Amino acid sequence: MERSLETQVSQAVDAWLRWLPRWEPATHRGRVAPCRRCFGSPVLSAAGLGADVPHGVQHGLSTRIKTIVDHAVADYTAQNLPMLQAELDQQAARNRARSYRPAEDLAPEFEGLPLDPDPVPGAPFLFTIAGLAEEVDADIPALPPLSDEAKAALRQEVGLADDYANMVGRDVCSLLLAHRLRIQAAVTELVEPQIAAMLEELTRSLDSPFDDPPALT
Repeated sequence: MERSLETQVSQAVDAWLRWLPRWEPATHRGRVAPCRRCFGSPVLSAAGLGADVPHGVQHGLSTRIKTIVDHAVADYTAQNLPMLQAELDQQAARNRARSYRPAEDLAPEFEGLPLDPDPVPGAPFLFTIAGLAEEVDADIPALPPLSDEAKAALRQEVGLADDYANMVGRDVCSLLLAHRLRIQAAVTELVEPQIAAMLEELTRSLDSPFDDPPALT
């Protein structure tokens, strides 16, 4: 029996809550560009995860919720949008032909994030994971071209899929409102103490940047 949307949202929040105790603040240099999945996300607003919540905490939930929407749209497409489904099937077959697929089968906490760290000025990479994936893509034949009529029909079906995704997204956001209290309670218990400890450590290091000088004898 297919799970209801309400059940899927509840289970996604449950999974995120089980993962949250393993979260730790990042100690590496942050990224300059905001995450396109999380920045301004209505899902995070509905969940009560504002800009003061670390991105890693946000991303783990937004990705799990996005998966619910993606699966709903995939089912709708398979049942109602044959041309778009055929195009997706061709793209999926092309993807399976790749010998190197670094962005697949990632945990929700890492899905959708850039494959490589931000470059450091004056220190170029010898190679990047994204670059290696692009080299593999270059060896895969492109999809056959579409006629103008087919392109127009495909654009129409893509529009219908987008409309359905927006509808499911609104429903998901409404369902998330019922989980805000336990989401915020978990952040208060598990996230805020780590942030406070990190800020306290930073304050101590700024107040005492050097060790005390040795006593004169």
